[in-house]
Amino acid sequence: MFKETNIRSIVKGISWRFIATTTTIVIVYFFFGRLDLAIVAGVIETILKVALYWGHERIWHKIRWGKQRIEPFNLWFTGLPLSGKTTIADRVYKELEKLQIPIERLDSKDIREVIPNIGFSREERNRHMHRIGHLIKTLQHNSISTVASFVSPYRESRKAIRKMVKNSIVVYVKADIETCKARDYKGSYEKALNGEYKNFTGVDDVYEEPQHAEIVIDTDKLSVDEAVAIIVEFVKKKYVK
Repeated sequence: MFKETNIRSIVKGISWRFIATTTTIVIVYFFFGRLDLAIVAGVIETILKVALYWGHERIWHKIRWGKQRIEPFNLWFTGLPLSGKTTIADRVYKELEKLQIPIERLDSKDIREVIPNIGFSREERNRHMHRIGHLIKTLQHNSISTVASFVSPYRESRKAIRKMVKNSIVVYVKADIETCKARDYKGSYEKALNGEYKNFTGVDDVYEEPQHAEIVIDTDKLSVDEAVAIIVEFVKKKYVK
């Protein structure tokens, strides 16, 4: 979470005291008819109350009573390649950032660039998911939530993620295979069909649909805006109250 700095507290105090002091000067002048007395009273009141306000804020900052801790969560976007996971996850991440909670964005493309030569066999994919789970777990230990988008085609790897991390929310971005092919601006499906890509999910490798996803987004029926609204509202109700 964000920490209130001393500078911010002081500026807040000064801005409020400017309004309050002006009011004090007007009241003193109204009753006593002496501008010099009104100004002195206003200055003394300002110095004392700014100091008291700052001290009061610092004391309450250290008191835990009444504070609600936001538990770190993991939004796990899964679905066929080109189903719309990354697009929706990016938008959701931007909306959640506005809530000023510590949050990070993880995407399969970025992670594979950092850890090259992972491979796409079932065993290699599952091992890779364990690495991602460990990364998310480490971030959660520092109270950082995550928005992660991975094809993650196998139930066993998604189950492993659930066990490894806290508050995992599976978002199944559902799309018909033909729809995904139509969205394929990179030509990945065509290359897989031509044999250039091996173990490509949806072509020569299976995608096992989630059976217990918290949220199902059917991109053939919902727009990106509608999908983002549903997911953000779910997070707000459950974790950011």
